[in-house]
This record gives sequence, structure tokens and C-alpha cells, in this order.
Amino acid sequence: MFVCFCSRISHSPAAMLSKMEKELIADLWAQLVPVAEDIGSDALNRMFTTFPGTKTYFSHLDISPGSEHMLSHGKKIILAIVEGAQDISQLAVSLDHLQTIHAYQLRIHPPNFKLFSHCILVALACHMGDDFTPAAHAAVDKYLSAFAAVLSEKYR
Repeated sequence: MFVCFCSRISHSPAAMLSKMEKELIADLWAQLVPVAEDIGSDALNRMFTTFPGTKTYFSHLDISPGSEHMLSHGKKIILAIVEGAQDISQLAVSLDHLQTIHAYQLRIHPPNFKLFSHCILVALACHMGDDFTPAAHAAVDKYLSAFAAVLSEKYR
């Protein structure tokens, strides 16, 4: 006899994070608000340099390093990540507006979210140095994976 336990499995990307990891993520991102522009623009610059095809979504903006557009958009992204980190269990609710914009208006190819997540990790490691511990790295990687997964949900 086959018994399905699928209903017991959580399909929430945030479910893969422990309570301690959620607290670590919320604290870490809250500390980074003052340097949101720097981290966000650094991550964008890394993405555009490493994955040049991602520039196509920004052809109408000045995406040169240090430009007003890079700083402004980088800050917006980091602040959205910070907002989601405040209550990871409500990530889908806090990202609903961004899901719609990215899926229907901007039509960003979902794998780009994963590429950008990697660039954010590198930017954090550079900015935080020894404070970006292996535990913080692992927790942030899980969170950014959840963030990217939720952001991609409207594409299905």
C-alpha cells in the first residue's frame, strides 16, 4: 500500500531556514541598510561584468560603475531584500508587487535572479570581510535562493 506524505512537506522556500538562520539573516541585513547603495551597486556591477547578457534589461539606464542609476537601483534591490528578511515567512506577500513587475512588465529571465544572488554573496564577502562568517554565508545563500524562487513564482 502506498501512502503519500506530500501534504506534510512544506513548499515554502523559507521553510528551509532554521529559526537561528532567520534571526541571523534579519540582523545581518538590518545592519547593511546604511551601505545598501554600495553593496547593491557592487553586486550589479559584478553581474554586468561577469554575465554581460544581463545588461540588456538595463539598456535605457547608465549602468557604468558609480553612476546614479547603479547606486539607486542597487539600493532599491538591497532594501527589498532587507524588507523580505524582516519576516521571511511572509516573503511571498512582501514580494508580490515585485513578482508582478519582474514577470509581466520587465520580463526578467528567472535564472538571472540566481546569477545576481551569487554576485550579492561576493559583494557581501568583500564588504563584510571576516564578519561574513561561513554560517552567515550559508544562511544568506539559502535566503537569497528563497528570495529568487519567490520572485520567480509568477512565471509559472
